[in-house]
Amino acid sequence: MLAARKLSPSKLKPLFYLSLLSECKNDAKSSIFSILPCSKIHFQSFPEFRSFSSQPAESALKQKLILSREGNYDEGTSQSLHVCPGCGVYMQDCNAKHPGYFVKPSEKDMNYRLHNHLEAVAHEPEFSNSVKKGLVIEPEKLNDDDLKVIKKPEKPVVCARCHSLRHYGKVKDPTVENLLPDFDFDHTVGRKLASATGARSVVLMVVDAADFDGSFPRKVAKLVSQTIEDNSAAWKKGKSGNVPRVVLVVTKIDLLPSSLSPTRLEHWIRQRAREGGINKITSLHMVSSLRDWGLMNLIDDIIKLAGPRGNVWAVGAQNAGKSTLINSIGNYVEGKVTHLTEAPVPGTTLGIVRVEGVLPSQAKLFDTPGLLNPHQITTRLTREEQKLVHVSKELKPRTYRIKAGHSIHIAGLMRLDIEETSLDTIYVTVWASPYLPLHMGKVENADKMFQDHFGRQLQPPIGKERVQELGNWARREFRVSGNSWDSSSVDIAAAGLGWFAIGLKGDAVLGVWTYEGVDVVLRNSLIPYRSHTFEDTGFTVSKIVSHSDRAMNKSHQRNEKKAKAIESEVVVNT
Repeated sequence: MLAARKLSPSKLKPLFYLSLLSECKNDAKSSIFSILPCSKIHFQSFPEFRSFSSQPAESALKQKLILSREGNYDEGTSQSLHVCPGCGVYMQDCNAKHPGYFVKPSEKDMNYRLHNHLEAVAHEPEFSNSVKKGLVIEPEKLNDDDLKVIKKPEKPVVCARCHSLRHYGKVKDPTVENLLPDFDFDHTVGRKLASATGARSVVLMVVDAADFDGSFPRKVAKLVSQTIEDNSAAWKKGKSGNVPRVVLVVTKIDLLPSSLSPTRLEHWIRQRAREGGINKITSLHMVSSLRDWGLMNLIDDIIKLAGPRGNVWAVGAQNAGKSTLINSIGNYVEGKVTHLTEAPVPGTTLGIVRVEGVLPSQAKLFDTPGLLNPHQITTRLTREEQKLVHVSKELKPRTYRIKAGHSIHIAGLMRLDIEETSLDTIYVTVWASPYLPLHMGKVENADKMFQDHFGRQLQPPIGKERVQELGNWARREFRVSGNSWDSSSVDIAAAGLGWFAIGLKGDAVLGVWTYEGVDVVLRNSLIPYRSHTFEDTGFTVSKIVSHSDRAMNKSHQRNEKKAKAIESEVVVNT
């Protein structure tokens, strides 16, 4: 390494050799994708690109595969058809309005960044100051080790939808989502789990800790439980009986208060899982993909249960955290990196994705599309509204001490009425996203709140027109009882939103209002604690939102002052 000022003109001539390093001979095998006519099917290009001639039958097959959600779980199909490694949809570059559309990346020399820190000197009569102060590399000192440092692992090409989710946090074209058929779990995965023969099956049932009842896959739980009973009975009679193993994985436990007892939480989870339809749980793991909590024990357990040739199926509701969990497992195991798309958007995974390099031997790990729960309130919300409901940080309690005849709103999505009590007051703690505003007032004013403030002060829904789009406002009645003032006894939870925790020593009749079709359940309290300071009546928002609002107001005020100053200058000049 020599300073530029110390080089003579004769020694500078070899520097032009650097420009020649970026020129290399490319052939068809060195590119990720070959350029093919749109009429042809795209095939896996690793290690060699293959294609067939265009025929009418193949054109029909192509259209069928593009709109399929079976992904690459089938051995024969996955070796020939190219599947997006981020979401599992079949890829094509013909129609941007169809699922799986991608843009072929431009070809770059692997050393195109080698001399991007140097100034061009060919068109300059003398050295620029930046070159004089910088350092250059003499061509004769370049060796293979230097080139190896410059080489970086190639990132897999993903579809345009995954690219938009990864870099912008939103779907590029929402209309494309409607072209995909519903994911048929019974056909693609259910029949394999229910089979009495074949490789051992391990069901990785992923549930969101902050929305346990809303994200719990009850249909899958009943299917697997019935299969376990049938195949266990056949195995005891000496027949073929492939008994699935159920691993219940509760993710996002970092969203729950750190003071919550793990033993108490495990007991609560097992109770709710039994009520949800799981008769036999092989093992239970409480993990955090974000903080790597519990991943080592989970990985060891999966490897042990799957054996050398087992199939592991990650199953769960939309946005339960399956893809994030598998990516974390991939990063944890010997530095293997997976490329599943992660986004706080329901339905990120579109097809089955076989994840390579995570399990040893011939065992396979599959990520499946999130199961749609139409009774979750988030399925009715827009992307902007979902961001307000989504919980991304540890939940904080907001507690009211409330009398009969009063109500509490969670945004414009849910309302709790205290109708009758045997007590003077009860404690109601709201566990939900801090971005959701709350309101406590009299029940007699509830209709006026609905007319005047839904879609405005109480958001989501965002906008008055959205209130009607969400459906009819319906009431459900719950009779609750408790035996302690110090902690919450029961929860009233809405799928995809949050819950009211009720603390009382006596009986009460509660009315719960939300949109028709949204699941509302009464359960034992998940988090018995409440805030030590009580919220006031009227509109309340979290400190995060209030600080954000104040900052936004200050910004608007500054902009207004600047605008007024500019106007005054114009007036003076004229």
